[in-house]
Parts: sequence; C-alpha cells; structure tokens
Amino acid sequence: MPTLGNARAAADGEPVSAFNQTDQEREMHDRVWRFLIAPHAHDWFYDTAVELQRTRIAANLDTRFIADRYYSTLRSTQYQSSRVRYRKVADDIAIDIATIPTTFAAICRVIEVDRQRAIAVSNVTLAAPDAAAQVAARKWENDQTIGWFTRALTYRYQSYSVALERLLVETPHEEGRVVDAQLARMQPYVARAQAGDFCLSGGDGLIFKDTAIASRYATAPFTPEPLVRK
Repeated sequence: MPTLGNARAAADGEPVSAFNQTDQEREMHDRVWRFLIAPHAHDWFYDTAVELQRTRIAANLDTRFIADRYYSTLRSTQYQSSRVRYRKVADDIAIDIATIPTTFAAICRVIEVDRQRAIAVSNVTLAAPDAAAQVAARKWENDQTIGWFTRALTYRYQSYSVALERLLVETPHEEGRVVDAQLARMQPYVARAQAGDFCLSGGDGLIFKDTAIASRYATAPFTPEPLVRK
C-alpha cells in the first residue's frame, strides 16, 4: 500500500521523499497515530479511511469527517445507566489529555530536525544533487503529518462537544459538569495545535496564554458546602 500510495502521490505532483526517517520522525508518527484512530470506539474515527490516507492512496479524507459519529456510537451502545455515557466521554477526554504533551514534544523535535536539515543542505558542499529537493519534500511530508494531527485533535474535541450537548438534551445528569470541565482542559491544547505552537514549556510541560473556554453547562448558582477542618 505505501508503494502504491507513493506512486499515486508522485503522479499527482505531491512531494515524495526518499530520505530515511530519523528517530524523532519515527516517534512523532507513532505518537500521532494514536490520535488518528479510535479502535475502542467501533470506527467512529473512520479507521479504514485513515489507513488509506496514511499510505497516501487517498489524500486528506479526514477533512470530510462528521463530528456526530462519536455520539452515535455512545447512543447505540447499551449501558446499565445513562450516566455511564458521561463517564465514558470524560474518560476518553482524560486519556487524550494525558498523551497530548508528549505528542506536542515529539512534533517539536521534528520541527527542529527540519530546521537543522535546511541549515545543513545550504552549508555542505558534498550533498547529493537532489538534496535540497529531498529536504523540501521531507519537510512537506512532516508538515502534512502535523496538519493531520491538528485536524484529528480538533475533530476529537468537536466530537466530544457534540456528544456532551446532545447527551444534555437526551439524558440530563450532573455528570455533564465533569465532561464540560474536561473539555475546558482540552481546549487550550486544540488552540495551540491550530496555531502551530508545539514547543513552549512550563507547568505540566505547557504554557497557556489564554484562559479556558467558559462552561457550557448552565445550572443554578452553586452553593459550596461548609469546609470542616480536621
């Protein structure tokens, strides 16, 4: 499939690099892959289309993905309690959040590799005749992977948001607060990915310039319970 995909890409005028992958590129692909598929959720992530896109047999099929498939999977799965669907969404978001920082770091390292390649090819004298074209092709391929990850992360966020809002209408429960809080934690990551900002470091490996989105879960004013000190 990769051989056919590369032939298809070259025929369509897309850059195809013959470079071996660096360790950093291999790690980035491995970490990004986790966000491109969802084997635990009955193909709500279009896993078959993802494989065709990964091997370049088809281009950018993910731009056609519809963000209500995750909710459809939740709705069609029989649970003993309707509250469990909220817990499922919250758990899925938590798993995503736990793996985003290391994925950002892997992407950042590949961005640095591409920068170093560009410097090297402009300074060495014994590079292969097609070295500059190969460097440009590999950077294009890496940029495509990074862009795909950004779209996949956005798709997950949108899918979780659709699921929460439809669950609030169909089976309202207080567990919606937890899901909404998890979405508020995820949103800055999505914003940073969309801005191409993968390399900042700080608390929890990240620095956020903007605050999280306001809660969408409107409820009556909350009265805190008195704190009992031991």
